Amino acid sequence: MSRERKVYTKEFKLMSVELSNTRSDLSTLARELDITPELLYRWRKEHSTKQENSFPCNGKVI
Repeated sequence: MSRERKVYTKEFKLMSVELSNTRSDLSTLARELDITPELLYRWRKEHSTKQENSFPCNGKVI
């Protein structure tokens, strides 16, 4: 049995990154958002390196 992957919108990812910049405990924030801390760290890294080009809608980096 394969599990279906969750798909997150660009708005959700940006909101998560913005919240993570104001919080000190990212594990708790990730739990509140129902995502893994690793995913939150990945989104933060992508946003910090690509800024406006982060989180394209088709999942591929421009």
